[in-house]
Amino acid sequence: MAERSAGPPLWLALTGSVFVGVLTAVQARINGQLGLRLEHPMTAAVISFGSGLLLVALVSLALPSGRRGLSALGAGVRARSIPWWMLAGGIAGALNVATQSVAVGIVGVSLFTVGLVAGQLGGGLVLDRAGYGPGGVVPVTLPRVVGAALAVLAAGIMLSNTDGLGDVPVVVLILPVLAGLGLAWQQATNGRLRAHVGSAVTATFVNFFGGTAALLIGAVVAVVLIGPPSAFPSDPWLYLGGAIGVGYIMLTAALVVHTGVLLFGLSAVSGQLVASLIMDAAWPAPRSPGILVEVVTVAVALVAVVIAGVWRVRR
Repeated sequence: MAERSAGPPLWLALTGSVFVGVLTAVQARINGQLGLRLEHPMTAAVISFGSGLLLVALVSLALPSGRRGLSALGAGVRARSIPWWMLAGGIAGALNVATQSVAVGIVGVSLFTVGLVAGQLGGGLVLDRAGYGPGGVVPVTLPRVVGAALAVLAAGIMLSNTDGLGDVPVVVLILPVLAGLGLAWQQATNGRLRAHVGSAVTATFVNFFGGTAALLIGAVVAVVLIGPPSAFPSDPWLYLGGAIGVGYIMLTAALVVHTGVLLFGLSAVSGQLVASLIMDAAWPAPRSPGILVEVVTVAVALVAVVIAGVWRVRR
């Protein structure tokens, strides 16, 4: 009988998946703080995405799979077998990083993450039913609908507490939900692009390249409309957002083959929600609605994630 291929035990792979979620929350806090310090969210987003693009480009050139993927990408674009919209996933990533820079420094990581999860679960439900992802049509089931509804409820709790958020514009609270919808579309689009080029590194490079280009345009427009950013802060940790993003993308590629997509997603989102709550408790944002509201919204979002995914674990 053939032996199973060597790999880390499941508990270790799941622990790594939770750590990916923690890194995601840390990145959001760093980008949000950089946006506050610069008083220019678009410039902060360009710094994060641009540094990530540089690292991914180096990895793509260093790895044989990356070089093969770039070659397949060029051939596909020339032959028009890869449509333009398959190269546009980076726009959604740019929206996510820009939203981090705008919202997290003001309202905290917890509320940002809850809105993001609501958008992802709702958007994923619609896209799966439409068969947009690489796996084809995924049926709408009661647990998935209940999970998405609970995620929307968590976002509703967040939006209903605008009185406690002072003069924070409602659009700042809605942006994370829109970013989550964008991420659901980005993930499905990336899956289709990976299938074409045969390399997750190349798909990641395309996303960082497109996102950086979109953010550069946005930053130029912002400079024209509101002026240049403030003096760049000297704290080195404020510039680690891009490197952290590349790090958790690489960890995702390494771990998902051992956990499966669903268990990885559940573990990572759970780690992201819990880490967000801990950071906000230790380092409250200026317009945080308070720890009680954050605990309630994070708890509801966690239940939503588990319910939406547990049916597939049983399958």
